[in-house]
Amino acid sequence: MIRLSNEDDLREDLELAVLELQDRFSVAPSSIRRYVNSREQVGLRERSPSLGRREATSAALIPIRKSEDWWMLPQDVRRAIFEERSRHIATGLEYVPAVARRLHHGRDLAEPFDFLTWFEYAPRDANAFEELIGRLRETEEWTYVVREVDLRLERDG
Repeated sequence: MIRLSNEDDLREDLELAVLELQDRFSVAPSSIRRYVNSREQVGLRERSPSLGRREATSAALIPIRKSEDWWMLPQDVRRAIFEERSRHIATGLEYVPAVARRLHHGRDLAEPFDFLTWFEYAPRDANAFEELIGRLRETEEWTYVVREVDLRLERDG
């Protein structure tokens, strides 16, 4: 447990954490290439906004762990659930450029989660972000999620 003496200490710690996360996610290679075909990769590259946009002062870090049942499935079955049935990539692209995102395998960053997902968006796009997350959580793919932590962050514009 972390105890802070006052609200200013908390604000300062959170601001430093946001800066560190932005730096980490802006330089670490994305892991999305492991899940996309070449057509999807081109579409993502052409349409995805960069991280760190000035107007994108809202962010979410959502670490996710999937069940052992997920990892026991053959890759082609996971791919079918991920995109063909759950339409994870296609759904995400509907919210570009309002929501910038980056996916990392947690193991690539020595984290205890399978995936670290980072999203950035302007406050005016908060409803679009909530809709995106809601839609993803309703999919077949999400039934394999056994743990998630949803952290929301704001930085001063």
